[in-house]
Amino acid sequence: MSQPNNGIKAIKLEMEYYGEPFIVYPALLWDEENVVLVDTGIPGQLAQIRTLLEKENFSFDKLTHIIITHQDGDHIGSLPELVEARGNGLMVLAHEEAVPYLTGVTPLIKSKDFAPPVRVHTALKDRDILPLAGGIQVIFTPGHTLDHMSLYHIPSQTLIAGDALNSKDGSLLSFDNEQTLDHTTALKSIAKLLELDIKKVITYHGHEVTNQIKENLQNIVDMRPTI
Repeated sequence: MSQPNNGIKAIKLEMEYYGEPFIVYPALLWDEENVVLVDTGIPGQLAQIRTLLEKENFSFDKLTHIIITHQDGDHIGSLPELVEARGNGLMVLAHEEAVPYLTGVTPLIKSKDFAPPVRVHTALKDRDILPLAGGIQVIFTPGHTLDHMSLYHIPSQTLIAGDALNSKDGSLLSFDNEQTLDHTTALKSIAKLLELDIKKVITYHGHEVTNQIKENLQNIVDMRPTI
């Protein structure tokens, strides 16, 4: 079955992380000319990503862009493998604050290690609109990390939240306390999302939410104490 001309879908990436089962949900977006993957899991996911693309009727050599939401290892881990496998056919995009981490100039904040360097072809800024998959808007949402961004797919009114939000069993949740570096800034970033008309949220941890999104965002902002 062929895909529509442009669209978006969360794909389920299953792996083992520190000896435990671990599932994340990268986002896949496409149009007639481009296939875009948002985030890449931990190292070693190349084969699984290739298989998942094929299940969605996209061959791996049709992957044109990778967008990274932030520098954490479970988001950038397989980026070097994907870049090497696709060669010059793949463009890497990230927020301008993330570029020094992805290019190996500055050590990653949490692990203190240097990431295997990759070229970032486009450094993004808040409110940039990418001409991909019908239009993707960059929403800078620092707090979880200082370089964190979310993405808003304009045609489907879908928010790719990265780690700015979590979800469980279809319910929207706030950020993870232990993994979020600046709670006050993270809460301000969630408040910023209220400006958007959102019909669906894809969270990297937890999958998708389609119910009572605005109400739940407002409740998180109103009820969560700043630290």
